[in-house]
Amino acid sequence: MAAGLQVERISTAYDRADVLDDVSIEVRPGSITCLLGSNGSGKTTLVRSILGLTPPRSGKIRFEGRDLTGLPTHKVIGSGIACIPEGRKVFPKLTVEENLKVGGYQERSEELVKRRLAEAYALFPQLKERRAQVAGTLSGGEQAMVSIGRGLINAPKLLLVDEPSLGLSPIYVKQNFAIIERIRERGVTVFLVEQNARQTLAIADYGYVLAKGKVVAAGTAAELGRAREVHEAYFG
Repeated sequence: MAAGLQVERISTAYDRADVLDDVSIEVRPGSITCLLGSNGSGKTTLVRSILGLTPPRSGKIRFEGRDLTGLPTHKVIGSGIACIPEGRKVFPKLTVEENLKVGGYQERSEELVKRRLAEAYALFPQLKERRAQVAGTLSGGEQAMVSIGRGLINAPKLLLVDEPSLGLSPIYVKQNFAIIERIRERGVTVFLVEQNARQTLAIADYGYVLAKGKVVAAGTAAELGRAREVHEAYFG
């Protein structure tokens, strides 16, 4: 079995200020692994470090045994990693279908892109009905579907999902988490970065808690659900 994603003792800084300090995590193949943390904990910086947008100043990032540390973002994506960004980030003036096709920009086979579009529409029938609609006119929940569908067009091995519940109504949050479970059932490994601990731990296999740039707790979802650090931070 492939080695999955391994982040080994990375430290990342903006200018001279350290944001991540000696952070190590592992995302095992076939799992949903979560990263919990409040605003300002360093979650987004970790995502940026993995994607090569803000390279770490020390430590290693490996995926399936390959060293990704310092690689440009397009090569990280080319290794089989896709990201669903925080805030969805659809292209508001493009149609739903044009947005989805952007996810397959590295795929040269038009037939494959067509097949994956059909798979995205099977996962999100609502999008098929709206495929010619301009994405900027969709609801927040529908834009989230577009963002997830776009990430799947390139058939990633690892899907990095950043704050999927942000700004969504409870019904769409529930729907998105159910879809993330279905994506894992299709064989895609998921790294889920979230503030919503209760929903996240309900679907995750394993997880980490980040606070002030350090990992302060790690364990199975059940163990984290009982951990004092998680209860103090999230459940009061």
